[in-house]
Amino acid sequence: MSNLSENLERQARLSTMAQAPADRLIALCKSAGVKVPHSVLRAPEIGTVMVRGRAGAVGAAFNLGEMTVTRASVRLNDCSAVGHGYVQGRSHEAAIYAALVDALCQTDQGSALMASVIIPLQEEKAAHEGARGARAAGTKVEFFTMVRGE
Repeated sequence: MSNLSENLERQARLSTMAQAPADRLIALCKSAGVKVPHSVLRAPEIGTVMVRGRAGAVGAAFNLGEMTVTRASVRLNDCSAVGHGYVQGRSHEAAIYAALVDALCQTDQGSALMASVIIPLQEEKAAHEGARGARAAGTKVEFFTMVRGE
């Protein structure tokens, strides 16, 4: 696999975990047995990031506000793979699990973790966005002009 596609897959994996609800990420990781021997490179830290937005998704970017995030980094003891995790909110446990999943996905356990943790999170996000889109579509107003018969 090329370096570019590996980076894109990792970026998508980290993005999925960062946007997931912390309690759901923790539950999936526990059920998948993600707890493995590791050393903490960067203990979980809470900080803020600037969230940017665009008017109508096409306008000029503007600073929307700050959001709280937690980050952590770990190294697996058996293979020295390094993983990083960022999650929204203040969950130290979720940040460690995200970092562990990132590190484990760089090993031969990657496809199993994708199936048991990442893909369910992606499906849940898609379902949530679909439901939100359906609610928004219900409020859509169609404006039209009637042509006079002159």
